Amino acid sequence: MPALIPTEHKARLIWLGKVGPDAEGVRSSALTDAVHLSYAGVDGEIHAGLTRPSCVRTVTQWPEGTEIRNVRQLSILSAEEMAATAAEMGLERLEPEWVGASMIIEGIADFSHVPPSSRLMNAAGTSLVIDMQNRPCHYPGLEVEKDRPGHGKAYKTAAKGRRGVTAWVEREGPLAVGDELILHVPDQRFWAHHESCLTGKLT
Repeated sequence: MPALIPTEHKARLIWLGKVGPDAEGVRSSALTDAVHLSYAGVDGEIHAGLTRPSCVRTVTQWPEGTEIRNVRQLSILSAEEMAATAAEMGLERLEPEWVGASMIIEGIADFSHVPPSSRLMNAAGTSLVIDMQNRPCHYPGLEVEKDRPGHGKAYKTAAKGRRGVTAWVEREGPLAVGDELILHVPDQRFWAHHESCLTGKLT
């Protein structure tokens, strides 16, 4: 029996970008309308690679700097969630570059909360595995502040639950602006103890 279920939820890819290796902050730059994804991610991207050093977000598992599998090759955000974040910040829009985006998609509601291990696949068979929700931090706010002074500090709070997801390449192949991406989700129910773990009351 298949473990991953294709759904009727579809997204359209509307923006591609990368954070270059010489970037001083998280700011990304727009790519051409198409890119080839390898198993290491986007060539020349600061987050590319089959492995990466662990960071502050995984300190409960390993000391920072430990070499681990790279499941953070891509940062994918939803246009709808970005618009909601911008509105809460009092901005007309958030630019993808400010938040270090690799991809901006539209069409999947509540995108930041799709189940971990879901896949996004295009017609060419290029497959991205969603690792987990990305957490807001202050670095995108620094980029916002450069272009919209007075608004940067609002980013972290406004983006809570709307920061998109991190992902890695499961099957390499082409990816282009305009591609339709179908969401495939794991065939399992929500874990009954999830909420108690978050409150420290696992039973």
